[in-house]
Amino acid sequence: MNDRNGKVAIVTGASRGIGAAIAERLARDGFDIIANYSGNAALAEELAGRIGNEGGRALAVQADVSDVQAVRTMFDTAEAEFGGVDLLVNNAGIMQLANIAETDDAAFDRLVAINLKGTFNTLREAARRLRDGGRIINFSSSVTGMLMPTYGVYAATKAAVETLTPILARELRGRSITVNAIAPGPTATDLFLNGKTPELVDRLAKLAPLERLGTPEDIAAAVAFLAGPDGAWINGQTLRANGGII
Repeated sequence: MNDRNGKVAIVTGASRGIGAAIAERLARDGFDIIANYSGNAALAEELAGRIGNEGGRALAVQADVSDVQAVRTMFDTAEAEFGGVDLLVNNAGIMQLANIAETDDAAFDRLVAINLKGTFNTLREAARRLRDGGRIINFSSSVTGMLMPTYGVYAATKAAVETLTPILARELRGRSITVNAIAPGPTATDLFLNGKTPELVDRLAKLAPLERLGTPEDIAAAVAFLAGPDGAWINGQTLRANGGII
């Protein structure tokens, strides 16, 4: 574990998969971590424990990002425990697929509430409370460019996040805060692999010229770049971390 850099990161949806890989990578890079989770306390506490065992500092904090007050309380906790917030990584999100004609109101509302309103809630709080010189990293998806059937509402929420990103970057002028988004392609997480046949996984893996699925660590490396000193001049952009799939 590297020396602490005095900076504090909130990583939403950090209990598993890409979020957990991001939290662990940022901790190795010296950040103190607020590991946000919605429902799986055991996994989040396990993650915080791993980071602590490696010499880092991490706190598991429950908050449903679609709940405005829960988001405010999460920022309050970060300030109380670690002194402030320098980095927000908006990783929390859900995926529910259906043709537009077959998408019911409940599915639409849930996707919008978590993927779009949840991101908006944390962005609004970060815009008010992030320390100057900080970073905000949103999560989109490469499906916004792939235009695949059944991904309509999910892709729409992510396209909205991509639009919020450069607008907030401009609104934070004068505070040396960068706002970017990462748009992963197919990534080998339990959530992605669940329910897919080996043949389908292999076909998806071969779509990119690099002929493999991404890994959570690949995505975490892109986050680390944008969050670190080498990413300081990147602002208002969406980085497609997808092996060249689009």
